[in-house]
Amino acid sequence: MISARYFDGKTSRLHHVHLSVENNIARITGDIVREATIQDLRVSERTTHAARRVTFPDGAYLETFDHEAFNAMLSASGYQDSWVVRLQQNWRATIAAALFTIVLLLLTYLYALPSAAKYIANNLPDSVEQTMGKEALSFLDARTFSASKLPLEQQEKINSRFQQLCLAQDSSSPVELVFRSSKIGPNAFALPSRQIVLTDEIVTLLDNDDELMSILSHELGHLHEHHFTRRLIQSSVIAAGATLLFGDVSAVIAGVPTLLLDLKYSRDVERDADDYAVALLKKNNIAVENFAQAFEKMDKLSKGMEPIPYMSTHPITKERIKRVRQAE
Repeated sequence: MISARYFDGKTSRLHHVHLSVENNIARITGDIVREATIQDLRVSERTTHAARRVTFPDGAYLETFDHEAFNAMLSASGYQDSWVVRLQQNWRATIAAALFTIVLLLLTYLYALPSAAKYIANNLPDSVEQTMGKEALSFLDARTFSASKLPLEQQEKINSRFQQLCLAQDSSSPVELVFRSSKIGPNAFALPSRQIVLTDEIVTLLDNDDELMSILSHELGHLHEHHFTRRLIQSSVIAAGATLLFGDVSAVIAGVPTLLLDLKYSRDVERDADDYAVALLKKNNIAVENFAQAFEKMDKLSKGMEPIPYMSTHPITKERIKRVRQAE
């Protein structure tokens, strides 16, 4: 017999009782007298400090802090915790479950999430990507960009050459070339609204039209594969997961504009865009060497200083330049 506190489940009144078990029957005596078969009762999980609770079919329950006596009573009655509870109480099983969860999350992040993001991005209505791209450009225009200072004749010349390049694409959707002067230096990037932003600074750095076309071909590769949208979907899923875990929705929302400015692509994504660019350059009879030289110019510019924006979002490595040259 052990001491316990009894509540009827309808009022907050406390009743002091004693619990005993005999012949598969649990009996309560004291302020309240009642009994029930063990099979009709629900016992809470084992805890270190909190009270153990026994709940009756009608919602009434009793609590006891005498863990040692209560566990002995359960054992003597033949009661067994569920297999889930037993696993939770086993430190080896707990460690194994934690490791399994980590591996599962890692595999999901590395394989399942990119595949799902690719499928979603490829099947999104054009209107969704148009809205995303235009909103992103409006945000950048308000904070980072200003009107291009390139002569109109130079802009038209670059755009004319670029549109000829686009004719070799396998898509009939037009691509708009957007000229901007930037506070962050040489850069070029594709938006899901089928716009490629080209800064004055990168035009000045790449004073060779073929080199410039090679960079634009690479950005066309990002457009063709919906890389911006896929990356945004992946980041949003991760942010949503963090929200479920930590509950801070406002922090996620506030971080979206930052994501637009700091949208980094993986090596696999860059390899896909590079392959697309190489194929497009060959189709237009432009030497692939121009692609490698463009990368080398940007790499040289960054020596001894902070990486230029294009290099921070499109990582340039010696292996990547070597791979481009091997494709010649």
